[in-house]
Amino acid sequence: MVAARLRIGTMLEVGSNTVHVREDGPSDGCPLLLIHGFAASMHWFDRMTTVLADTHRVIRIDLQGYGCTGGHEGLDARSQSRMVAAVLDTLDVKNVVAVGHSFGADVALAVAARSDRVGKVVVLSQAPDYSYATLPAAGILLGLPFVGDVLHSLATAPSVQFFAGIGFAPGFRIDSGLDSPNRMFEDHQAMSSRAQRAVLVERKNLLARRPLDEQIRELGLPTLAIHGRHDQMYDCDKSIERYAAAGASVAVIEGAGHSPNVERPVEVARLVRDFANR
Repeated sequence: MVAARLRIGTMLEVGSNTVHVREDGPSDGCPLLLIHGFAASMHWFDRMTTVLADTHRVIRIDLQGYGCTGGHEGLDARSQSRMVAAVLDTLDVKNVVAVGHSFGADVALAVAARSDRVGKVVVLSQAPDYSYATLPAAGILLGLPFVGDVLHSLATAPSVQFFAGIGFAPGFRIDSGLDSPNRMFEDHQAMSSRAQRAVLVERKNLLARRPLDEQIRELGLPTLAIHGRHDQMYDCDKSIERYAAAGASVAVIEGAGHSPNVERPVEVARLVRDFANR
């Protein structure tokens, strides 16, 4: 399925990895690195990119195990950050604003800790940890060895669409915010089944030991935390309160759920642009 996907960028050779990378906007513009989350791809930033690329150099990637990059190794945030940092080195960009949605926030912070090419970070709709997460019970099954592989292979477009509803505000029409009505299913098919365990099980344990707000405090870089008011996965007020206590600037997108980059792309783009230009 990965080979059949439409590539909208280039395949960049980075060490032992071949990474799907897309660049838009002026080469001398302030660089923005947009990192997607679990079961997603760079397409989740299509509409934000349209808004931002008039003035900024927008860099998007498909993480390892996702989209056109594919693969089945290096699926945790630390390993992903190693690959992303190498991409930034190859592109030779500096003072990057790393924007991470959901699991992508873990990666953005890990890249910032690893590479001095990142100057600011945006955490988009991700709680510091899973302590008050309201994730579907089915996620436990997806994280089980073999069982998760089977369920991933048997998933249908309607089932993926149904369970993906928690990633948006109640009532939001998912197909209205993505480039294709089949995008959710296509991204699910392209994703490595091993990513389910890496994000749904192993990540929970990692964040319990070192939450993202603690990482922000230790990192000391300017950070903006954006959260959707109607996030069905993580409590908005609790998340924003913890990030503010860690020294981050905070913003709430009214009417949005867990994926404001898809639900309210223009508003999120404005917040990111203003933060980048400070």
